[in-house]
Amino acid sequence: MFAQDRDLLVYEPRLFLDVVWVGQRLVSETGTVTSGVVVAAGADFTAAGIGAGQVLNYTEASYEIVQALGSTQLALSVPRASVDDPVILPPDSASTTIRVYTFAHQMQQVHDQILRMLGIESDVDVVPGESMVTEQSIVNPGALRRLEVFGTLHLVFSAASASGVGSETDTFADRAEMYRKRFQDERERVSALIDTDGDGVADATRRPTVTRFLRG
Repeated sequence: MFAQDRDLLVYEPRLFLDVVWVGQRLVSETGTVTSGVVVAAGADFTAAGIGAGQVLNYTEASYEIVQALGSTQLALSVPRASVDDPVILPPDSASTTIRVYTFAHQMQQVHDQILRMLGIESDVDVVPGESMVTEQSIVNPGALRRLEVFGTLHLVFSAASASGVGSETDTFADRAEMYRKRFQDERERVSALIDTDGDGVADATRRPTVTRFLRG
């Protein structure tokens, strides 16, 4: 995918606290946090598929996972604007409940939609020796990150507003509409550079609409 859970956190710092029932809980264990490393003896982060780019909650705050250090240990950071920024150590905790949630299912739906808007089918098998444009043909996937983030946040808040859970359903509906508009605006702005012949060089530009622009 073009984005990760931590990218959602950049735009919505309380997302993994306020609407967790919309996502999936991967882990809930007791652990400790020291110098940015969480240790949970009862967890198996490897088996749960947890690693860099996901989000972990403890003491009513969310932190990004920067590295998996083993099946029971993860390195954390206070949310950063970019994964290239220096790690910011979160507060220590002698004993706390740690939880990991993900909105990967919603993100996958948006990811597949973006690919289709680019004229790419994600579930098509590539025949050996046959030239075909696939997701791997996109040479600037980072340019599509915000589009995927906005689309995912729209789905998450739409589901939250429709659930009737909590006292902020109207606020969730407003946020869903805001991200729908941001998705549409980003869709008009962004372009995907496509390598159509497998030489590693972009030779076509596609926008996530029905229109395609070829470079001569």
